[in-house]
Amino acid sequence: MAQLSASFALALGAATAGAQDEVRCSMCEEWNRPAAPFNIVGNTWYVGTAGLSAVLVTGPQGHVLIDGALPQSAPLIRKNIESLGFRMQDIKFILNSHPHFDHAGAIAELQRASGATVVASPAAAQVLREGTPGADDPQYDPNERFTIPKVAEVKEIADGKSVTVGPLRLNVVYTPGHTPGGTSWTWQSCEQGKCVDVVYADSLTPVSAEGFYYSGDGARPDISARFRKSIERIGKLKCDVLIAAHPSFSDLFGKAAAKTADSNPFIDPEGCRKLAASSSRNLEARLQREREEKAQTASR
Repeated sequence: MAQLSASFALALGAATAGAQDEVRCSMCEEWNRPAAPFNIVGNTWYVGTAGLSAVLVTGPQGHVLIDGALPQSAPLIRKNIESLGFRMQDIKFILNSHPHFDHAGAIAELQRASGATVVASPAAAQVLREGTPGADDPQYDPNERFTIPKVAEVKEIADGKSVTVGPLRLNVVYTPGHTPGGTSWTWQSCEQGKCVDVVYADSLTPVSAEGFYYSGDGARPDISARFRKSIERIGKLKCDVLIAAHPSFSDLFGKAAAKTADSNPFIDPEGCRKLAASSSRNLEARLQREREEKAQTASR
């Protein structure tokens, strides 16, 4: 199933004293290009890299950071946060969408720099603690397992629960599919007396290692219904502002360039529904290819 497989061809770089373990992949250099931070709406700020989202939600009693990009992204994210005038030690929680190297790689270093509590779903928390995904991850490859710096202490959060820091309240929405422990996050941001619903949507792409079937096989269960439900949940959320785990999936940089004092293109009440619709089409196309491949295999 080569046409359905992940194409990262990972090779872990050696760690140097005091530095983050570097992950190398076909897209890593492009993803990790520095990007200037920018305001999305109210107290919500983009602090990630050119290809990997990281978002800071700020408050008077402390801040919340979502996602950590690659291990080598840690200094870029920290620089962005501090260039906006915020302090690392004021970050109280670090949340994760899913524990792959390109979204959780820098969490351990950012936790050390801030002293923040790391929060994830139980399935994701296990991966963060162990530093590598298990065989239930669609991208798991026993011959080419990727690793991330381990996070020793991770607080587990149940579906529908919230993380609070003073007036800040961020709610978790379980969205398994891309990974078993995937989560999306919702909150409100306010400016000029108006509050909007913000959604940080986990990856909804059906990417996998060679030989994995979302529709199941003799060795693995069918997880397609669970994936469909996750996509449906995103489409039904209260959602004025969509932030995708990869900025290109919600055109974050295009919207930032078009933002003015009088117009905020980040505000798009159709954003989550559009993402869900495109994600659903991608998943159904993937499942159709799986059915065709299984039929071809059975006829041999």
